[in-house]
Amino acid sequence: MTKTVVVDRVSVAYAPDRPVLRDVSATAWPGRVLAVTGPSGAGKTTLLAAMAGILRPAAGSVTVDGAPLRDRDHAVAERVVIIPQDNGLAAILTAGENLQVALIANGVPPTDARRLTSEKLERLGLSGQADQLVEELSGGQQQRTAIARGLALHGDVLLADEVTSELDAANRQRVLDLLHDEARRGAAVVFATHDPEAAAACDAELHLIDGRAELVRE
Repeated sequence: MTKTVVVDRVSVAYAPDRPVLRDVSATAWPGRVLAVTGPSGAGKTTLLAAMAGILRPAAGSVTVDGAPLRDRDHAVAERVVIIPQDNGLAAILTAGENLQVALIANGVPPTDARRLTSEKLERLGLSGQADQLVEELSGGQQQRTAIARGLALHGDVLLADEVTSELDAANRQRVLDLLHDEARRGAAVVFATHDPEAAAACDAELHLIDGRAELVRE
């Protein structure tokens, strides 16, 4: 299950004269947590989207275990899971249904999907919210629901985009511990964050500024 994601001199532009990432290189190793830091607009979300197969680089390449990443479907097949900054939850479903739908869509039998849903919501302190509609949850509860869904999918690569931004100190620490647990089981974890303390607790740090990258720690 150990998979390595390599970003090699990647550039991404939403318009021809407006590059968001410029010649960025990074490696997400199995068993390690890579923090991606930088100010708003530096390109953190764009980098994770490229690593998830959502965005195609204008130049350079993203590979998973040496195979070029073609698109999001390919990334899903390679068990690359992304927890997006906007949580990506279906507001018309309950917290529990959001997890179960994702699990069943990924081939998990319904009985196992129910069990995993219960386990992961409990790990995030959300057992009491399983049957609440997403639109009834607070911003922090929605964020934790999205994290629970990402963890339940048990990816070989886990990309987490600003997943602690709306959490209090206790829940922030809970999530950081869970991300490190994912690395300990062998996943390659990439965590985009504004939080310098959270970044300092990671194994390595890539700092983005104006679309360029500097490896702060490795």
